[in-house]
This record gives sequence, structure tokens and C-alpha cells, in this order.
Amino acid sequence: MNEPSKFQRSWLLFRSAISVIARQPKLLAFPALSSLFVLAIVGFFLGGIALQPTGHPFTSGEHWQAVVKSLGYSDVQAAASNGAGARHSVQFNGPGALILAAIYLVSMFFATYFNVAFYHEILAALRGDQVSLRRGFRFAGSRVTAILLWTLFAGLVGLIIKEISERLGWVGSLITRFLGLAWSVATVFAIPVLVSERETSNPLNILKKSATTLRGTWGEALIGYVGLSFASLLVGLATVVVIGGAVTAMAVMQTFVLPIVVIAVWVALLVVYSYVMGVAGQVYKGALFLYATERIVVEPFNQEMLERAWKYKKV
Repeated sequence: MNEPSKFQRSWLLFRSAISVIARQPKLLAFPALSSLFVLAIVGFFLGGIALQPTGHPFTSGEHWQAVVKSLGYSDVQAAASNGAGARHSVQFNGPGALILAAIYLVSMFFATYFNVAFYHEILAALRGDQVSLRRGFRFAGSRVTAILLWTLFAGLVGLIIKEISERLGWVGSLITRFLGLAWSVATVFAIPVLVSERETSNPLNILKKSATTLRGTWGEALIGYVGLSFASLLVGLATVVVIGGAVTAMAVMQTFVLPIVVIAVWVALLVVYSYVMGVAGQVYKGALFLYATERIVVEPFNQEMLERAWKYKKV
């Protein structure tokens, strides 16, 4: 029997994940609610900054200059190491740095909160239960301490990686590339672990459990998550064709209306496609977690799909 191609496996994964979503369409609500809430949080912070009284009209350039100045903005120039010219580095000091850190951490906290609720219901759906928004958020509320500690830990790691990249130049960029890859692989199951390990709130234990779960099932030589890549090339080619056709039609028909409508509809379809693909990818990751921790192959996935979830280093 011939081994299925990468495209065929990707299609089977996509179809399996979509069948779970079709049975449990409430799963589609979680990422949307998360995005809306995080945007509201960011808007709340930024709105307060933008509307602070400066003694100038809100529509004037002087107002916005005063707003930027209140954040401790500075454009630091340093001589490039290769003598090619000045290197610009934008910095926020004092209140600005604190506000940006607060926005970052609060946004991360609520994004993690929603992800915990989301994964709680993904795992419930894969076990055959009905999805419940209320139950998911109630569970996330019971894990607030663990969510907060994980947010602070992950934020600190992200800050350290950023500092290494900025302070060590190209060497730092090289180091942080490997650190970022290692972190993304090690934390791939962090949220499912946070859901399933209800006895611990220690972020180091959560990280360790995520990494050991991954290594114990798929081995030591992992370099990346395969995920769902179904039709990515086809969608890209179709996008080129649609935009090229619209531009050609614009030139031939000498009208902007129809081509713009076609492009707008296509962009809307791409947004929907990307959104559904994102949810399908999380469902697949939930199936991988159940396979790794409980050796359960949940329908409609099969064992081959789950065993081929990772790319490996060439030995």
C-alpha cells in the first residue's frame, strides 16, 4: 500500500478536525471572544493614553507629540558596528515602559485565560461531551492563579529573549532564533497541561510536563510542529490569480467597482479560511495531547496522523 503524500495527510487532518468542529460549532466562538476581549483591553489602555489632557486639541499635532513625550519616548542613535551608519533604537522609559509592560502582561493573561477555557472544551469535545462556553470559562476561573503565574513566567522568558536579541546584535538574533524554537517546542502542550494538571500552579512544572509529554511520545530529535498546512500553496496561487484577474479586469473594463468587490470578497474568504484553520489546528493539537498522555486515538483521527505530527532533525 502506497504511503499517503504530505498533501493527502494534510487534507485528512483538515477534514478530521473540521468534522469535530462541525459537530461542536461552539468551538469557533472561543478565539473570536478572546480576540475581541484582548482588543478591548488594549483599546482601554491606549484610549486612556491618547485622551489624556495635554492643553492642546485632540486633533492637533502638538497633542500627539505631548502624548508620545509623556511615554518617555526616545530615538536612540548608535554607531553601527560595521561603520555603515547610525543604528536607530526606539525606547520607552519610565511611565511608557511600565504602561507597555502592563498592556503586554494583561493582554497575555486574558489570552491565556481564554485559551484555557478553549482547550478545556476542546478536550471535552474530543472525549464526546458537548461544548459549553459557560463551563469553559468557569473552569478557567478556577485556574486563575496558575494562569497568572504562567503569564508572568512566559512574559519574563519573552523579555529575556528580546533583551538578548537587542544587546548582542546578529549573535543575539542567532541565539534567540534557537531559543525561540526551543521554547515554542517545549511549550506546545503548556495550555493543555495547565488544563489537565489541576493540582499544580507552578509554571516550571507545567513547562516540564509539556516538554516531557512531547519527548516521551515523539522522541528527542524534534525541530518543529507539522500542524495543518492543507492547501496553503493552492490558496496562495489562487490569491495571485484572483488579484491578477481583478487588476486585468480593472484595466480592460475601466471600472474599479467589480474588481474591488471581487478582491474584498476574496479577502473576506481568506480571513474565514484562516480563522477556521486556526481552530482546526488547535483541535488537532488537543487530539495529540490526548494521544500523548492517555494513548487515546480520538475519532475521526487515526494513529498514523498522530504519530507523524512532528518534523525531526536529520541525523
